[in-house]
Amino acid sequence: MLRQRRGYIIMSILVNLKRELKLKADPERAKILQGFFKTGKGEYGEGDIFLGLVAPKIREIALKYKNLKLGDLQKLLKSKIHEERVAALRILVDKFQKSGEMERKKIFNFYLKNAKRVNNWDLVDLSAPKIVGEYLLNKNRKILYKLVKSKNIWERRIAVLATFAFIDKNEFNDSLKIAEILLKDKHDLIHKAVGWMLREMGKKSQKSLEDFLKKHFRKMPRTMLRYSIEKLSETKRKMWLKK
Repeated sequence: MLRQRRGYIIMSILVNLKRELKLKADPERAKILQGFFKTGKGEYGEGDIFLGLVAPKIREIALKYKNLKLGDLQKLLKSKIHEERVAALRILVDKFQKSGEMERKKIFNFYLKNAKRVNNWDLVDLSAPKIVGEYLLNKNRKILYKLVKSKNIWERRIAVLATFAFIDKNEFNDSLKIAEILLKDKHDLIHKAVGWMLREMGKKSQKSLEDFLKKHFRKMPRTMLRYSIEKLSETKRKMWLKK
């Protein structure tokens, strides 16, 4: 009876979280987001459903339910509603940041198990650096080289975004290796992610960025190149684009 009661309470919490998100829905904004996140047939976000909430509001609501267990977060990650998956990841990041090593390992493994449900670029960007990257700071990083070769675009993007945690610590080696692997990737979202990562590295070490460009600029997709040089001087940008 007690177990049934606990199950009912947990289910009520999930229902309340979902209800709060829906109460803040903005149908007009949802239509805009459906297009912005490419949810049409054959597009990368096909089938994704938006309520139209702004990110700060999702975070505010999500953290009211930060004590949800991993099993309950998995139910949210299975949702077709984008903001419910965002809420799950916001809670997961908060849990990770406040946990000890054993619990962090559990969260890291849970995240990788559910990586294919982290299935739009904003979901990856808000979670991969803070969970995968942070966890791997002082560990073997071979999992990233498995993810970067995945056929799943989101797993590849997770590999890229995870390295932002390393760049923050002035560690560039894995970022550069992953960038090299993805030079021939076909997807624009990967070109943007790699370019963004290289740009952030360049803010820490312009020499490291320019050494990479000297070696690879002829093979880099145009979008990747443009993103990577955004923070260089105008003279430098023009030089690389002309090349």
